[in-house]
Amino acid sequence: MSQIPNSRSISRRRFLKSTAALAAVGAVAPQTLGAEKMKKEKNIPVGVQLWCVRDLAEKDFPKTIEAIAKMGYEGVEFAGFYEHKAQDLRKILDDNGLLCCGSHTQNDTLMPDKIDATIEFNKLLSNKYLIVPWLGDPEKSTKEFWLEQAERFNKLTEKVKPHGMQVGYHNHSHEFKPIDGETPWDIFAQNTNEDVILQLDTGNAMGGGGDPVVYLKKYPGRTVTIHLKEFSATNPKALIGEGDLDWQKIFSICETTGGTKWYIIEEEKEVYPPLVAIEKSLQNYKKLRA
Repeated sequence: MSQIPNSRSISRRRFLKSTAALAAVGAVAPQTLGAEKMKKEKNIPVGVQLWCVRDLAEKDFPKTIEAIAKMGYEGVEFAGFYEHKAQDLRKILDDNGLLCCGSHTQNDTLMPDKIDATIEFNKLLSNKYLIVPWLGDPEKSTKEFWLEQAERFNKLTEKVKPHGMQVGYHNHSHEFKPIDGETPWDIFAQNTNEDVILQLDTGNAMGGGGDPVVYLKKYPGRTVTIHLKEFSATNPKALIGEGDLDWQKIFSICETTGGTKWYIIEEEKEVYPPLVAIEKSLQNYKKLRA
């Protein structure tokens, strides 16, 4: 999810940084300002998928969010709300200087009898990215099924668009295993409109035989949010930067033709305790960008 802009979206920390930057404008040459602006436009913020820390979040959501903020993350993507009210969740994020960079929204909450409530809840979170994390049994996957889902997502787009929101789908590995010569990911992507987000999970794609670099290039502008997850054919414990993915190419595409607004780290391997795993992953990400 991402934020619907309003005054509360700017954390105290970001406000102070912005104020300091404005004070220095007069001392900087115009061409330098232009270069800095171009550079900043390519700085994609980094969030974390809360599924990684779901047990901790369920037990003590405020403490978990506080720990995530201290690591240096800029946003969180929800995977359930733990029976909290939207206003309470929003306050906890605001208190820690974090934004909502999306939500893994269960498919049934986008059905006609629930979608209005879902929209209103996410408005209060300033979230505009409603990402469905799972569609049906992969064993029963057919081309007709994916065509039906594509048509449904196109209709959902028209429902949420007036509210400044987008719907999207998050892949696992089976979407890259061909059905009659076509992958479900391609069927879905080629039959949805450009407003439907293709939230590529890099590790899941690679695990299913899909090269993230190829698919990022194939569908420009569609990867509004992306899950950064490592894949290694030889090291099942590999965190981001320790496996087989070509991260520099991935970053390059995201920051040029990908249309990416948020990087979202997801680390599910039980190699480290959850908070340690996402902190190490963020540190590894920063090393890749150094």
